[in-house]
Amino acid sequence: MKKGFLKVLLVFGLVTGLAIPSSIQTEAAAPSIKVHFIDVGQGDAIYIKAPSGEDILIDAGNKGKGKTVVNYLKKQKVKDIEIMIASHPDADNIGGLPEVMNSIKVKSLYAPKSTNTTAAYKNFVNTAKKKKLTIRNAKAGVKLPIKGVTAQFVGPVKSYGKTDRNNWSAVLHVAYKKNTFLFTGDAQAKAEKDMINAKKKLRADVLKISTQGSKAATSSTFVNAVKPKYAIISVGKNSYDHPNSQTVKTLTKAKAKVYRTDKNKTIVVTGNGSSYKIGK
Repeated sequence: MKKGFLKVLLVFGLVTGLAIPSSIQTEAAAPSIKVHFIDVGQGDAIYIKAPSGEDILIDAGNKGKGKTVVNYLKKQKVKDIEIMIASHPDADNIGGLPEVMNSIKVKSLYAPKSTNTTAAYKNFVNTAKKKKLTIRNAKAGVKLPIKGVTAQFVGPVKSYGKTDRNNWSAVLHVAYKKNTFLFTGDAQAKAEKDMINAKKKLRADVLKISTQGSKAATSSTFVNAVKPKYAIISVGKNSYDHPNSQTVKTLTKAKAKVYRTDKNKTIVVTGNGSSYKIGK
């Protein structure tokens, strides 16, 4: 049933005293969380629609892919972005964010204080300044103000070297009732180990796989800590052997169902607080 019809039916029931089946009442009242893993080729772009309506965006692929993300968000009727997150300075993650900032109003912005700067990162920072946006520090322990949802960064837990961009990744854990998600950026095995040692909350049903499935991340120890039911790999045509066969094997061994944007295109995971629906 369509939501509009359900609302009318419920109002009619209240006015007339007509008994409305509990199953229909539940369907009408139950909000959901929707996570869109947008196909941007070899890179990451994740759009989260919170149950209370907030719009969250994590990364936007390479420069030029920002237009793809903007078009997708507009189709979803996104008028502004409550929270934008730049996971780390790599171009295939934040390259498209300036295009998004120039097209859609952003209310708050988060990024890790990486000591490594790239041309893409400088463009991101300069655009944020032009938009008069303060970049808040995305680090372990920082919570995001999203109604009805627990969202907290579990990484990075420490500082890394200037050339170690990936391990600086902002890793976000999101929970809506019994629905759990872990967004890893491009965190590598070292950062995974550091998060485990710091006893961060990593258990999640839906795991966004780091670095397009590179063998440098998604260690068996980390996967065993997360225990994912679903693994999403955002990947495009590449010459890096992504996703690596060992990574896929590790996930398969852990009985996680693997989805890939190069095969499945944009993937939408909908959680009603207890179960999941995966489609487009």
